[in-house]
Amino acid sequence: MNNFLGKEPVGKLMGKYAVPCIISLLVGALYNIVDQIFIANASYLGSYGNAANTVVFPLTVIALAIAVMIGDGCCAFVSLNLGMNSPEKARKSVGNSIVMVLVGSIILSVLYLIFSSGIIAMFGGTVNAETFRHSKEYFFYISLGIPFYMFGQAMNPIIRADGSPKFAMFSTLAGAFANIILDPIFIFSFRWGMMGAAVATVIGQILTAALAVWYLFHMKQVKPSKKDFVLEKKVISKTLILGMTSFLSQISLVAAMAAINNMIRKYGMLDPVFSQEQFAQIPMAVVGIVMKFFQIVISIVVGMAAGCIPIVGYNMGANLKKRVSELFTKLLISEATVGAISLIIVEIFPLQLINIFGAANESVYYTDFAVKAFRIYLCMMIFACVNKACFIFLQAMGKAFSSTALSMLREIVFGVGFAIVLPIFFGLDGVLYSMPVSDFLTFIIAFFLIVQTYRELKKI
Repeated sequence: MNNFLGKEPVGKLMGKYAVPCIISLLVGALYNIVDQIFIANASYLGSYGNAANTVVFPLTVIALAIAVMIGDGCCAFVSLNLGMNSPEKARKSVGNSIVMVLVGSIILSVLYLIFSSGIIAMFGGTVNAETFRHSKEYFFYISLGIPFYMFGQAMNPIIRADGSPKFAMFSTLAGAFANIILDPIFIFSFRWGMMGAAVATVIGQILTAALAVWYLFHMKQVKPSKKDFVLEKKVISKTLILGMTSFLSQISLVAAMAAINNMIRKYGMLDPVFSQEQFAQIPMAVVGIVMKFFQIVISIVVGMAAGCIPIVGYNMGANLKKRVSELFTKLLISEATVGAISLIIVEIFPLQLINIFGAANESVYYTDFAVKAFRIYLCMMIFACVNKACFIFLQAMGKAFSSTALSMLREIVFGVGFAIVLPIFFGLDGVLYSMPVSDFLTFIIAFFLIVQTYRELKKI
C-alpha cells in the first residue's frame, strides 16, 4: 500500500510526485501553446489565426475544468481513503469518476458542435470576419476531440493517486510529442491552416487517452471491479466536492477570459489604432499570448501543488500533521521562487517572448502592445503563484469550503469584476490592470488563511 507516504522525507516525496505532475501539466499546456506558435509563424494565418486560437482556448478550458474536477477530486478522495485504510471507497471513486467523465465529455462535445457560432461570438470571435472564420474552423475539430481530451486529463491525477506519477507523465508526453511533430506538417507542408493545428492536437489527445485506457486495466493499488462503475450518490458528491476547487480555478479562468475578450473587443473599437479593421484582432491575439506564457508558469505552480495532493491526503488521513506543515512550508517557498523567476523574465525579456509568437510578421503596433501587456498584466506573478498553492493545498487537506471560497473570490469576484470595471476608467489598459489588482487583493486574504492553517496543523 501507500504507507511510504507517511514515512519518507516530505522533500523527497514532493520531488517524486511534483516533478512528473509539473511535466504532465506543462506538456498539457503545450497542446494549445504549440498550436499558437506554429499558427503565429504561418504567414497565411498570422495574428488572425492567433486571435482565433485565443477565442477557442477558454472553450477547451471548460472541458479541462470538468475533467480536473473529477480527476483531482478522485485523486484526493483515493488518497484520503488509502490513508484511513479504506481501499473499497477508493475503488468506488475511481469507477464512478470514469463514468462521470465519459458521459460529461460526450454531452459537452455535442453542445459545442450544435451551438458553435453562438459560443464563438460569446467569447469575442466576432472582432472581425477573418477571425470568426478561423475560429469556426479550429473549434469544429477541437470539439470532436473533447471526449478523448477529457478522459486523458481526468485519468492523469487518478493514475498519480494509484502510485504511478511517471506513467501519468509519460502518457501526456506521448500525446504532446505527437502534436508537436504533426503541427508543422499539417500547417506548413499540407497548408491545412487552423484545421491542421486542430487535427494534430486531437491525434495527440487520442494517444494520451489510449494509454490511460491501457493503465486502467493494469492499476496497482486501486483496481476497480464492475460493481465500482455503478454510480453512487454519496461517492459522486464527495469526489466532486473535493475537486470543486480545481474546477473553479479553471472555469473561473473561462469567465475571466470571456470578460477580457469582450472588453478588448469593446474598448479596442474606441482606440485610434485598434479601431481600424486591419489591426482590430491585435489586442486579442496579444493578450492570448500573454495568457499562454502565464499558463506555462501556472502549470509549474499547479503541478507542484497538485503533485502534493496524495501526500497531503494520506498524511491528513493518518493524522501526521507535522509532516503536512513541513510540506506546506516547502511548497510555499518553491511557489514564490517560481513566481520571482517568472517575473524577472517578463519584465526584462518581453520582446524576446513575443518574437516566439511571430512578431516579426506583424506591425509595430503589435509589438508595442505586447511588450506593455507582458509587463503590466503579469507584474504580480509572485502573489499569483502563492495564491494557487494555497487554493490547492487547502483542497488536499479536505478543506473544500475555504479553498473554493478563496478561489471564487479571486477568479469570479476580482477576476471578472475588475476586467469589466477598470476599462471604464483606463480604457484598453484597464484590461491589463485587472489581473495584478486581483492577485494582490487575493494574496492579502490568502495570507490570513495560510497563518490559520499553520495554527491548525500545530494542534495534536
